[in-house]
Amino acid sequence: MTMPNERRNAVNRTRIFLLDLMDPKKTPRVPKNIRQEAYRCLKHYPGEYYMLLASEQAPTVFGEWDSGWSESKSNE
Repeated sequence: MTMPNERRNAVNRTRIFLLDLMDPKKTPRVPKNIRQEAYRCLKHYPGEYYMLLASEQAPTVFGEWDSGWSESKSNE
């Protein structure tokens, strides 16, 4: 089962991976078409600000590992 913080971290790590793919100093032998595709993927990809906002507005999806867990269990 994927926890909310793991999901948020996966999105953040993917953003960093795509940024690294675009940087020839970090990934020197990546073909130009791969760098261009990484750019296109990142064009509307959520940045840190939007991931923080998502964790606040949807804590059970992108929050901390126990976000919303105690509240939803106490309501049962």
